[in-house]
Amino acid sequence: MKTYKGRFYLLLLVVLCLVGCSPSGDTTVSYKKAGINEEFPVPANAKSSDVQFDNSTIKKGEKYRLKNIGGEQGLYPPSEYFEEINSWGWELLKEKQMGHTNFFKKGTTIISIVIHEDDFELYEMKEDFPLH
Repeated sequence: MKTYKGRFYLLLLVVLCLVGCSPSGDTTVSYKKAGINEEFPVPANAKSSDVQFDNSTIKKGEKYRLKNIGGEQGLYPPSEYFEEINSWGWELLKEKQMGHTNFFKKGTTIISIVIHEDDFELYEMKEDFPLH
């Protein structure tokens, strides 16, 4: 009985080490300029594509694919990425957050970022976008 118990604990330890040591998503070390606004950063390893939208408050948009950017089911905002956005001079508008959608402002420009599990969308809002 002890032999099986010892093997079980050894196997459990190996599994925990593998899970604890595996990277979560793509590791990002650098950023590039977003296609919709050169003053807004995106992870350099994110793959861009066009995004369709039908919203009168949006000026332009772009979708990026990046494995596990939002964590499981897109529930976890990418704090490292948000810190980088802030370091580029963008202010997070916390009061405007709606679920997966966050807003950043720099000067008179507002960028919306919608985070999902393996992709995110950027939208530059029109200048008459309501802030209140």
